Amino acid sequence: MQRAAAVIAVPVLAVLVGTVPAQAQPVATGSLSFSGDEGDYISGGSTYAYSTDAKDRLTVNASADRNHIAVSVSGFNSDWWTLDLAAPSGTALTAGTYGEATRYPFQGANAPGLSLSGNGRGCNELIGTFIIQNVVFGPHGYVQTLDAAFEQHCEGGKPAARGEVHIANPPAPPELGIGLKVATDGTASTLNGNAYLHGTVDCTAAAKVTLSGATTQVKRNVIIRGNYTTQVACTPGTPAPWQATVVPTGTTPFQKGKAEVVTQATALDPVYNTNVSVDDTTVVTLVKG
Repeated sequence: MQRAAAVIAVPVLAVLVGTVPAQAQPVATGSLSFSGDEGDYISGGSTYAYSTDAKDRLTVNASADRNHIAVSVSGFNSDWWTLDLAAPSGTALTAGTYGEATRYPFQGANAPGLSLSGNGRGCNELIGTFIIQNVVFGPHGYVQTLDAAFEQHCEGGKPAARGEVHIANPPAPPELGIGLKVATDGTASTLNGNAYLHGTVDCTAAAKVTLSGATTQVKRNVIIRGNYTTQVACTPGTPAPWQATVVPTGTTPFQKGKAEVVTQATALDPVYNTNVSVDDTTVVTLVKG
């Protein structure tokens, strides 16, 4: 199929929807093509075809619950289009036929959503059908594989735009993994009453890890508490040591003996741009220092 050069007027009431999600991922290999009947507003009765092989830029993303996929095209010839496919609310997209779709994102809770828009054209209302032949997801909206066909009728009219989308990406990269260890020995300062903790963190990718937590100790029926936070740069393959100072919140200092230490380690996954956390509860024996 060849790109069409036809340009048609945009009605005053036309409203565009289907913007690309914030963390859209580049498509390694893929294509989007569609054509329309005479009188179809979106296609203008012409044929359009885009692919990564033709130096067109495609991006894709899915919602975290896998309910919605958005495919965006930035054509080598400056065309731009967005295709949205959504399952009924509360369900994930799977292989199958989704009939009686209406305009995404305004479809009813029990209806699938569909929208093909771009190049200054979009439907105010639509009806349509799409078929998911194959879809493979990764974590956090990663789309590995998508093969789908769709048919869209603007404003409930008989003319339709019909097309296909095919996406093939590498398998999803692994999520960031964090390991946290809190040493079972610590120090209670006789000088300032603070507690000093230490341990290590390890990670599967380079990341800045933030450790935060609370220390609780009971002495002579008095509860001694304090919070702490610290950061450490972590690189794969080598446990990164950390140290933390816990200042008591009251007037009673930390003392020799056992204390409960609750710690959370958090880091930003550099691939998926999401926070990853791990929790730990350890009994630490404080010695005088």
